[in-house]
Amino acid sequence: MAPADPPAASVDPRPPSAAAAPAIADPGALGLAGFAMTTFVLSVFNAELVDASLEGVVLPLALFYGGLGQLLAGMWEFRRGNSFAATAFSSFGAFWLAFAVYVGKIVPELDPGIAYQATGVFLLAWTIFTAYMTVAAMRTTGAVLAVFVALTITFLILTIGAFAQSTVTDEIGGWAGIITAFVAWYASFASVTNNTWKRDVLPTWPLS
Repeated sequence: MAPADPPAASVDPRPPSAAAAPAIADPGALGLAGFAMTTFVLSVFNAELVDASLEGVVLPLALFYGGLGQLLAGMWEFRRGNSFAATAFSSFGAFWLAFAVYVGKIVPELDPGIAYQATGVFLLAWTIFTAYMTVAAMRTTGAVLAVFVALTITFLILTIGAFAQSTVTDEIGGWAGIITAFVAWYASFASVTNNTWKRDVLPTWPLS
């Protein structure tokens, strides 16, 4: 007697490489949270709400949460096929890593009389990047678009402040950064809450 055929449900005719990949949780909430917290802490110092001598507290956050955390979120977004989020999180993760090295290692070795020019160019480059990412964000959600609009404005103000060596402008940029941080925190809050509750608890206003 021939052996019975195996049940159809137990047979996957696809090769192992074609089998369905395990689901990956949305890393967007992590990326936005890392960005928001690090931006908030730095902006508090830019706005001169806390003594500048304590600013070193920003560096560990920039390395591990704003930097490494966002970089990991970006890599997972590549795996999920989300080019916008992958580019954004990977880039801003790299921004915070670069910021930590620049402020912690490079700035102390620069000529104080011209160091502002290096800072200005650094911020200008990130203003340009953030501005064109804002155009792409118009096809994401209102919450994400608001983050990028606020961040572009923040970078622009800080760039002007750096080149003009204006502490008042830097303070305004600090307040703009605080607003940006809270907008990003909202976007993160909405993402993690909606994913956890499996329904739209908080609006994100999809644009596409």
